[in-house]
Amino acid sequence: MARPGIRARRVRATAPARARAVALVEPGVLEPGAWMIRTAKLPVWPVYAMFAFLPLWWVLGVFYFVWPFFGVLLLALLSTRGGIRLPTGTVFWLVFLSLVTISATRLDRVTSLIVFGLRLGHLLTGFVVGIYVYNLIRDRVRWTRVANPLALFWLGVVALGWLGVLMPKFSFPSPFELALPHGVRSERFILDLAHLDSTEFNKLSSNPIYRPAAPYPYTNNWGTAYCFLVPFVLAYLMSVRRGAMRIALLVSLPLSLVPAFLTLNRGMFIGLGAGVAYLLGREALKGRIRMLVPVVVIVVLGWIVTLFIPVFDLITNRTSTTDTTSDRFDLYAQTWAAVAQSPLFGFGQPNSVDTTHAAEPLGTQGMIWQLLYSHGVPATICFYVLLMVLARRLAAAVTSAGLWLSAVPVIAVVVTPFYAYIDPNMSVLCFVVALGLAAVDGPVNRELKETPA
Repeated sequence: MARPGIRARRVRATAPARARAVALVEPGVLEPGAWMIRTAKLPVWPVYAMFAFLPLWWVLGVFYFVWPFFGVLLLALLSTRGGIRLPTGTVFWLVFLSLVTISATRLDRVTSLIVFGLRLGHLLTGFVVGIYVYNLIRDRVRWTRVANPLALFWLGVVALGWLGVLMPKFSFPSPFELALPHGVRSERFILDLAHLDSTEFNKLSSNPIYRPAAPYPYTNNWGTAYCFLVPFVLAYLMSVRRGAMRIALLVSLPLSLVPAFLTLNRGMFIGLGAGVAYLLGREALKGRIRMLVPVVVIVVLGWIVTLFIPVFDLITNRTSTTDTTSDRFDLYAQTWAAVAQSPLFGFGQPNSVDTTHAAEPLGTQGMIWQLLYSHGVPATICFYVLLMVLARRLAAAVTSAGLWLSAVPVIAVVVTPFYAYIDPNMSVLCFVVALGLAAVDGPVNRELKETPA
């Protein structure tokens, strides 16, 4: 009851001026959360620029050097977007990267920071690529639209592999190499990355074996990319049933066997074989045999290639005329002895040393040896735990495409004694794994009515 002598007033609640202005056209504007900042969609074009233009980056000589800059671009887009989803294994990635960064304190020369920074940039870029691709898929961007840049990257790798087959002596200085200061060009590692060579061969041999390597400086890097990309190509073919890209991949897959065999990469065969064995074993335990069909097709195609290319004879000739095996074991033994002197943080990066049989840096010839020597035992353990966590999560895949993608972490583990991939191949690995993780964690937009080339 109102007090005597005081007139009662009715107070009417009013909406804020901005709300009133738009309330008639935006019925939900006054609902809770209406004024929350909406996350922007991530663009796909940076991924295209990064992966699809591989031949251009190689011809310019900046393939390895431009990669970290793309990583910075992707990180900037992720940072401005907000609402980023983090995939499985992110914590282990961050711990691993922290340990790698700390190992820089073990460098004995200031100039070594250039090479260390490049390698760290490739690790960070791989991590960012994985998060970026994962969020693209979770945002329901069409699977083909996200996967096509990596498919074009595969076509570039195959095409440049054939350049090594048809023009094995192709060797020219790149524009970037010519622009480098003399002091930087004198660094062997930098020169290898900037120079254009279609193959890798022993320049001291009287009868050299030319092994396809482009766009990479070393043929082992080509073999590593092949290991990671073949399951992706098979996953793409299982997911996309029509379109120009599917036709291109169907044609390129058997064609890729020629440069692949001519690399004579034993570790590549071991890695792919382990991935296939892993998939077949999983399917056999579940009483399914659907994976046998593509495996049999690939094996038959490989056998046909060996009828024209004496692969096993070439491998035997290579191992009998060189000390490649003894060189590797000598490096492994010396690397392990050096690791005992600095087990926690390693030495920052591989170190040049004349071994008994060859002049090669300690901490090379395999991912495990590079991690142990350069970054220490804890970083190495963390990296392997990361790969095992990713493999376990991807084991939940049930589709044919998902099964092929789930084999990639296993392949990555198996090839570590033979090949290192602290280079653009780390981004390839993370791209493929992110496609699989996104499909396992949520719905995937597989609309095929708009399948771009």
